[in-house]
Order: sequence, then C-alpha cells, then structure tokens
Amino acid sequence: MELINEIDSLIQDVSKTIGKPIVVEGYEIIDRGLPHKPKSLPIGMMGVYAFWYNDRFLKIGKAGSKSGPRFLSQHYNPKSAQSTLAASILRDPDMLQFGITEENVGVWIKENCRRIDILVNVELGIFTLGLIEAVLHYKYEPKYEGFATQR
Repeated sequence: MELINEIDSLIQDVSKTIGKPIVVEGYEIIDRGLPHKPKSLPIGMMGVYAFWYNDRFLKIGKAGSKSGPRFLSQHYNPKSAQSTLAASILRDPDMLQFGITEENVGVWIKENCRRIDILVNVELGIFTLGLIEAVLHYKYEPKYEGFATQR
C-alpha cells in the first residue's frame, strides 16, 4: 500500500506543480498483487502498467484505449511485440539462474512480479497518460526501459 500511496502522491504533486492538476476521479491505481492476474482495459480507459520484482520496477509502459493487447497480454510473450517484458527477461544474463525459457516466461512473470495498473479515463487525454508514465520512469528508472547504451 505504501508504494501505491507514493505513486498517487507523485501524480498529484507533479500535475499540480505544472499547473494542470489531474483530478483523482479521473484515474485509479490498482495493485494486482503477487502473484497477479492481468485484466483487460475497461472501455473508456487508458492505462499505465508497471511490473515490480525484487524491490525494483522492471518495466513501466502505457497503452491507449485501443491498445488492449499491449495492456493485457503482450508483455508475457516474448514474440508478441517489440520491447516486451518477457523478451527483456530472456535477454538478461542475471535471470538465467531461474531457468526461465520462452515457454515459461509468461507464467514466471505472473508468479514472481507484482503488477500495478493505473487506469486513466480517456477524457483526460493521451498527454495525461504520457505524463504519468514519464513521472514513473523518472522516479523509478525501470531496469528494462531505454537502451543500455543511452544510460
């Protein structure tokens, strides 16, 4: 719950500081827990998703209202899209010790990563979604975001 409160404070503080407060009724932060079961984006919502493992965010991303598969399932399958959590885990030599394979990586993510979703009303606009994602990237520096050569 502490992490959820911290994320909520970040969203509120940053949006107020720049003079465009995001109304709390316009978004919802959901801790899917550990293990977790991903849920679809509700109609009329966009989302920011975050995967937490071993006291660190691995991946934080966003999905617009028409990007349901990105939000729901693509990060559990290394071949479903570019830049998925599953593909990043499989490329990480630090993760070899866990016996993770293409066949079991999706299950491993669900069983070992805490997932936090931020559902955002589409009426708030895509820039609101981008701001929330950017604030979380800046604060938490997820392991599998950006290119290693750019860090």
